[in-house]
Amino acid sequence: MSDQTETTRMFNAQEALVCAMVLMSVADGPMSDAELGMMTRLVQELPVFGDFHLGEIETVTDTVARLLGDPEGLDRAMTLIRDALPMRLRETAYLLACEVCAADGEATQEELQFLSDLRLGLDMDRLIAGAIERAAKARYQVI
Repeated sequence: MSDQTETTRMFNAQEALVCAMVLMSVADGPMSDAELGMMTRLVQELPVFGDFHLGEIETVTDTVARLLGDPEGLDRAMTLIRDALPMRLRETAYLLACEVCAADGEATQEELQFLSDLRLGLDMDRLIAGAIERAAKARYQVI
């Protein structure tokens, strides 16, 4: 399959959720081990990924890398995510991105900008997004 064909194919809902996590993980540079570990745990544990195979994370990651090689790639990725997800799973995508953001400690400015872009791309209410962000932050507090 050519790069052009691969980067223009549609995602299924599970791939779109993984895409949101991958985009978050690379928002501030290369994916960290903590971020990859978080994505792996989420895919293994959450019911939404019941029949999704861990090896598919790499396939989605490769597709995202090709998309981001294009100047319009981030916009294209956001469109693919939005088109693949019903509204009820858009909140899930945002939550998963927040979980990956929290995986390696403090959120960087680039990660916060990506969350803002994702919220807009998913056409999510600002209050719902804020509640999801706050819940993720509360989950990862340390004493």
